[in-house]
Amino acid sequence: MPRSTLDDRVQKTDATAAHTAMPAPGRTVAVVHDWCPAFRGGERVLAALCQTLQSADVYTLFDFLDANVKDEHFRGVTFHTSIANRLPLVEKYYRALFPFCPFLIEQFDVTGYDAVISSSAAFARGVITRPDQPHLCYVHSPIRYAWDEQFSYLDQGRLGYGPKGFLFRYFLHRLRTWDTRTAHGPDLMLANSSYVQSRIRRIYGRDARVVFPPVAIEELDCVEQKDDYYITASFLAPYKRTDLVIAAFNAMPTRRLMVVGEGQQSKALRTLAGPNVEFTGYLPRQDYVRRIAGAQALVFAGCEDFGIALAEAQACGTPLIAFGRGGARDIVRPLGHSHAPTGILFERQTAAAIRDAVEQFEAHRGTIAPSACHDNAQRFSGERFQREVTQAFDDVLRMHKARG
Repeated sequence: MPRSTLDDRVQKTDATAAHTAMPAPGRTVAVVHDWCPAFRGGERVLAALCQTLQSADVYTLFDFLDANVKDEHFRGVTFHTSIANRLPLVEKYYRALFPFCPFLIEQFDVTGYDAVISSSAAFARGVITRPDQPHLCYVHSPIRYAWDEQFSYLDQGRLGYGPKGFLFRYFLHRLRTWDTRTAHGPDLMLANSSYVQSRIRRIYGRDARVVFPPVAIEELDCVEQKDDYYITASFLAPYKRTDLVIAAFNAMPTRRLMVVGEGQQSKALRTLAGPNVEFTGYLPRQDYVRRIAGAQALVFAGCEDFGIALAEAQACGTPLIAFGRGGARDIVRPLGHSHAPTGILFERQTAAAIRDAVEQFEAHRGTIAPSACHDNAQRFSGERFQREVTQAFDDVLRMHKARG
């Protein structure tokens, strides 16, 4: 595999190059990503990293991406997977293999590359690198279910203190030990939001630079005329708290709610929903954008690390009604705190708080303009992401150059 040396790369880097494109002749950079079950937020960031590099080798534990997705978003990219990706029907139970994932990620040999970029919400950051090998890490989140959200996950999974519950708690303890040990491997960490930046500081004792994920705002037009429904859109997992949104609208039977997405909670949520709640399942991109753009507001009750779906809704001119923790605080310009508000943040994760927020939104609907929402989303462009990642990567190269 032809490679340029780090000295060559640094010599090519100047103030102008730092704001255009990352130099990547040949396949000199390995991109390590936790896993690729579907093309969602993390995989969009992965695709943007590969496009910034112009070509790359991706190392990921599990790869279930459709060939059409790869052809559209990962052209010229080679995927390398773990041995566990060959297990029969692994797509159905790969998440249950998390106790083995630290071991599996350490089996990837990326020591022959000039540099490494990890895209990590769990394990990718722990890949083994050389001491002189530049390593930039884009952190989607410290491992949610191993740290501050452990008890919520255990409760929602009905894992008490029986034998299964104790086993899971032990596995999570071991995972925290490994996670802490590998936290100082990267030279520089990028956080996808201020919330994740604060979690990195608290859990790992490290500073991180905030670089918002890329949002395809150029594909999203501002729609001024809205239909009569509200919408919530996400992978239907417990931590997204779609159950609270449905419960809130069950108590508001005259208001329509559209639920977009599928996940392990799909069946349970459909059982919970009243007649004013409609489920669409997964939608093709064009239909998804049309539904988001036509909604009165997007309602989200989870604590998202960033929330690309929230930023996309803003780009469509759709206001947000969101839980006021996590990435939503970076995205929403809340009513009462901005001259051009783009949504409402509610402070408690309860159905009652969501109902109050919807009523507040309807009382002040005229003050939240679709054009203000669209303008707000311009902060999250793909061009800005490429520029900031390139600058961070060049800073890491300079850091290693300075060390000799």
